[in-house]
Amino acid sequence: MQGAKSYNIPKQLMVEAYEKVKANDGACGIDNVMLEEFDKEWKNNLYKLWNRMSSGSYHPMPVKLMEIPKEEGGVEMRTLGIPTVSDRVAQAVVVKQMEEGLERIFHEDSYGYRPRRSAHQAVETARRRCWRYDWVLDLDIRKFFDTIDHELLMKAVRGHTNEGWILLYIERWLKVPYETEDGIQKERVQGVPQGSVIGPLLSNLFMHYAFDEWMRRNYEHIPFERYADDTICHCKSKVEAEELKAKIAARLADCMLALNEVKTKIVYCKDEERTGFHEHEKFDFLGFTFIAWRSKNRWGKYFVNFSPAISGKAKKRISKEIRSWRLHERSDKSLKDLANMFNAKLQGYIGYYSKFYKSAMYPLFQRLNERLAHWVERKFKRVRRHKIRAMKWLGSMYKQNPRLFAHWRLGVCPPMH
Repeated sequence: MQGAKSYNIPKQLMVEAYEKVKANDGACGIDNVMLEEFDKEWKNNLYKLWNRMSSGSYHPMPVKLMEIPKEEGGVEMRTLGIPTVSDRVAQAVVVKQMEEGLERIFHEDSYGYRPRRSAHQAVETARRRCWRYDWVLDLDIRKFFDTIDHELLMKAVRGHTNEGWILLYIERWLKVPYETEDGIQKERVQGVPQGSVIGPLLSNLFMHYAFDEWMRRNYEHIPFERYADDTICHCKSKVEAEELKAKIAARLADCMLALNEVKTKIVYCKDEERTGFHEHEKFDFLGFTFIAWRSKNRWGKYFVNFSPAISGKAKKRISKEIRSWRLHERSDKSLKDLANMFNAKLQGYIGYYSKFYKSAMYPLFQRLNERLAHWVERKFKRVRRHKIRAMKWLGSMYKQNPRLFAHWRLGVCPPMH
C-alpha cells in the first residue's frame, strides 16, 4: 500500500512520533483539539495523517499565536507558536528522521534541545572554564527565533537531506501563518515558532552553520557554551573579547541576525585572585547568575569563588508563583494537603536550581515557611496573631515528618523551639 504513495513514510515512524508528542503533552492548537481527544481515536487519526503526508496532500493548519512577557514586569514579549496536535506529530516524524544524522555533526558545546545533553551540563562546563579564563563574552541575539532567515535555513536543511517530503513539509511549516485569538492571521516570512516540535532542531541547525562551525574554523582556541541562542564565550583578555564581539556581530549580520547591543556584555570573572573593578562582574546563563561567591572549602576555610547560583530573575519568578498559591486562604486544607498540592512544583525548582550553590535558594524557602506559618495562624484560633507560636507549631510538624515538604528535605526547616 505504501508503494502506491508519492512518499515512502513508514507507519511505525508515525507511531513513534506520536508517542513522543504524547509524552511532552502541550496545549491545543487553533482547532482546539486536546491531546486527550486526539488520543481517543489515535489509530484512525494517525492513519489519516500518514495518508496525507505520504500522498503529498498534507497542509499544516495556522499556528496559534501566544505572546508572553520575556521578563517579570517587562514590556518585551516572547512569541510562542502552538501547532495543532496533528501538526506536532507530523513535525515529530521529521525530527525523528533527521535527528540522528544531525547529532553526528553538531558541535560538542551545543547543549540545547539535544538528546543526552542538558542545561546543567552547559552550566557546569561554563563554571569550569570561568576558573581558567578571566573574561566572558555574554552574547544576546535580538529576537533570534523570530528572525531566522528561511532561505538560509532551507539551504542548511538541503545539505542534510534529499527526501522530497521532508523538504516540502519543512517549507510549509515555515510559511504557515500565525493566527491570533481573534482569528486574525499574520503572514510569516522569517523565523521559526517557539513552541513547535521542529523548531529546536531547525534553530540548532541554523546556529550550527551561523555560529558553531564559524567559531571552529576561525576561533578554535576560544571555547564557548551554546544553549539554543543563549551563548557565552571564554576569553583570556578584555581585548580578545572586544575583538571577538565585533567579529561575531559581523558574522551574524551576514546570516541576517543581529546582536542585542544592550544585553551583550563583556564580563570579568572576578574572584579572590582576580582583583580590580570592571563595568561587568557577573552574568546570567540558563537561570543562574555567575558571580563572586563566598565559599567554604573542605577544611572550613572561606574563599571567594566565581560560580553560578540561582539568578535574581529566577527567584523573583518563583516568589511570584508561590504568592499565587495564596496559602493563607487555604485554611480548609491540612498541612499534608498543601504538601501534596505543591511539592511537585517545589521539587522541580529544587531539582534544577540547587545543582549549584544551593544555599542561595534558602532565603526563598524561608519565606515559604513564613507563608506556611501565616496559614497556621489562619487555621488555628489558639495561634492567631502569634507568628512565633505559629512558626513553632510548624517546627513541631517538621520534627514529626521532616520530609513532608520538598524544601524541608533540602534542610530549610522552621525553628523547632
